[in-house]
Amino acid sequence: MAVEKMLKFVTVGRDMPQKRPAEARRLDFLEIYGDFAQPKAAEQASRCSQCGVPYCQAHCPVYHNIPDWLRLTAEGRLQEAYEIAQAANNFPEFTGRICPQDRLCEGNCVIEQAGHGTVTIGSVERYITDNAWNQGWVKPIRPAQERPESVGIIGAGPAGLAAADTLRRAGLQVTVYDRHDRAGGLLTYGIPGFKLEKDVVMRRIDQLRDGGVEFVLDCNVGETLTFDAIRGRHDAVLIATGVYKSRDIEGEGSQARGIVRAIDYLTASNRKQFGDEVPEFDSGELDASGKRVVVIGGGDTAMDCVRTAIRQGAASVKCLYRRDRANMPGSQREVANAEEEGVEFVWLSAPEGFVGDAVEGVKVQRMRLGAPDTTGRRSPEPMGEVVLEGADLVVKALGFEPEPLPALWATPGLEVTRWGTIRAQFGSGQTSLDGVFAAGDIVRGASLVVWAIRDGRDCAGAILSYLNQSATAVAAE
Repeated sequence: MAVEKMLKFVTVGRDMPQKRPAEARRLDFLEIYGDFAQPKAAEQASRCSQCGVPYCQAHCPVYHNIPDWLRLTAEGRLQEAYEIAQAANNFPEFTGRICPQDRLCEGNCVIEQAGHGTVTIGSVERYITDNAWNQGWVKPIRPAQERPESVGIIGAGPAGLAAADTLRRAGLQVTVYDRHDRAGGLLTYGIPGFKLEKDVVMRRIDQLRDGGVEFVLDCNVGETLTFDAIRGRHDAVLIATGVYKSRDIEGEGSQARGIVRAIDYLTASNRKQFGDEVPEFDSGELDASGKRVVVIGGGDTAMDCVRTAIRQGAASVKCLYRRDRANMPGSQREVANAEEEGVEFVWLSAPEGFVGDAVEGVKVQRMRLGAPDTTGRRSPEPMGEVVLEGADLVVKALGFEPEPLPALWATPGLEVTRWGTIRAQFGSGQTSLDGVFAAGDIVRGASLVVWAIRDGRDCAGAILSYLNQSATAVAAE
């Protein structure tokens, strides 16, 4: 019986794919985890308890049918396992690598709560998807029937790509517009290769292109092409631009040379990995080699920056965060990886100012945790003690805010919230403009890739409903 292959968490211990030694992975931008072999993937999948209420699934933004594809993996039915995973998640090869499973599915695994160690869900997801690519099971999209309606998608990040995939499978004509020269958004230029190698992203882009999705790149809406022109070309439009405006730091000397934005720093590094010419990197401005690097922030972007600086050969790398380790927003797994690679975390520290016309140091205010704020997290309070941290390069990784799209696109009718995100109906993504939808970070604020995929899928469904109703109305006239 199939159940005999499951429920082995009592006799089989939790195991992860082998992690490359820190001294080796400091030298390159390759992913740090090896691959499961099929027997090991089946073994780890067999630890699933197949519980009646799967908390792993309930805490997954795309509501992944995790117990089923774990069972199929344990039984060796790998193509079926991939098909189940793909049905709920357009890009399981991405989420298997970069989801914070420790906070989502794995962090809520029932056997983890019982003390047996969580099922290694993310590693199995990565295995079955990579195996599907290797076996040729991932095919270009071939809709059962083509439809004449077209949809324009602004933004080739995870939300836009998920929507493009979903809409193209329904037979719609899909065009994706993006400001960069490669599609993928933060998957391509924001997330370093040691978490998500770029051939994995480009492989999926090629699959979408082979399936009929058209990409218009180097297209900065509002400059290269107006928003109204895009609306005129399509029956519906989806805005999935993400949020790229960096939160800034105030204080004495904050405009000094050598203080840079995380997005600029990471983009330059990723472009170099593609072999591009990057003048800001080649000049040394965005290269950490030989420098004392200080990264300010405690989220996943900060973790990407500190680990990138290590690989660029920084003399030292420190991460300043105003709360303690237990209250940081970034993945604890990423913190542990960074520490192994040589990053020093300076907890309960906030920048107060900077020294030097070309930055030479950061004035750091020591903090303590006070009463909880409105989110329930204890608020940092200054202690009155200021110390100087030497620095030749300071990276601001304080999060991202939306760009003022109505002004940039000369579209005042596009309503936004008080936070600057696009005002859109919950679930459908319908904006204040007829036939215009929005999804991903530009609606919810800076968040996870898996949430962007979920939003893109949901919005694609709403666009299909909108176009179906429009077609019905036309037929009734």
